[in-house]
Amino acid sequence: QVQLVESGGGLVQPGGSLRLSCAASGSIMSLNRMGWYRQAPGKQRELVATITRSGYTNYADSVKGRFTISRDNAVVYLQMNSLLPEDTAVYYCNLYQLYSDYWGQGTQVTVSP
Repeated sequence: QVQLVESGGGLVQPGGSLRLSCAASGSIMSLNRMGWYRQAPGKQRELVATITRSGYTNYADSVKGRFTISRDNAVVYLQMNSLLPEDTAVYYCNLYQLYSDYWGQGTQVTVSP
């Protein structure tokens, strides 16, 4: 089994910054991809960014240039700068390995004056 524990969400003003962290534990394979997804009220869950074990990254167009994903072994980070109200959502950590997805419990990010 795999466990993902997120931290770092909260309330921030537009233009501000937040850093999310997610620590994975359990049966972690050497080849995996970690990432962040988000779900706003009334919308489907969407990709934010992913990063492979070798460091290859992929970003949603809406966050390119503002968000940066990084990882240190089994911990993945999401540095979010220049936050916009439309970034408000529950952010979920994801680990993909051996054709299976694992999810964290989610952390709320609210961008509001």
